[in-house]
This record gives sequence, C-alpha cells and structure tokens, in this order.
Amino acid sequence: MLCAAGWGVVLARLRAGVHGPARGPCLFAHTITPAGIVLTCALIGFGSLYATIALAAEWWALLLVTGFRPERLLSTGGLGRLAAWAAVTAAVVYLMTRLVFPA
Repeated sequence: MLCAAGWGVVLARLRAGVHGPARGPCLFAHTITPAGIVLTCALIGFGSLYATIALAAEWWALLLVTGFRPERLLSTGGLGRLAAWAAVTAAVVYLMTRLVFPA
C-alpha cells in the first residue's frame, strides 16, 4: 500500500510540476517503472518483495527530500539533494527490510 501510495503521489506531483519537453518522457518513465520492476524480477526469478520495498522507500524519500516537489531533485538541489535522497533511501530500505524480514 505504501508503494502504491508513494507512486501515486510522485505521479501527481510530477504532472503538476514538470513542464515543457521533459514532461512526456518523465511521466512515461515514472508510469512504466512498477511494471518494469515486476517484469525484471520475474525474468531473473527473484521475488519482487525486495524491489517493492526499495521502490516505496525511493518514492517516499524523494518526496521527503524534495519537499513534495520531485522535479527539484536535480534542477535546484544539485548533487547535495541527490546524495541526500540516496542516503535517506538506503536508511529507509534497511529499516523496512528489517521490519518485514526480522532476523
């Protein structure tokens, strides 16, 4: 549920925030991401639960780091915002994986 909600919020914010020639490719890439992840996991024979956890963490971390304006990831934040997104994503993936798969 968190993955689907994060995907939807990012899609809504991208639709509202991205303008010009980048809008079509940006929305297309975001729209096909869930299907691409599921198909990739099926192709390599690996369950998609880990990928779903990672996607949910990425989308919510993106919203958190950019202040719910994902188009700002590279346009105004530079590499600092990108690094913050990667760090928050890694931390959330680790925590969520430990919650779903307790050792």
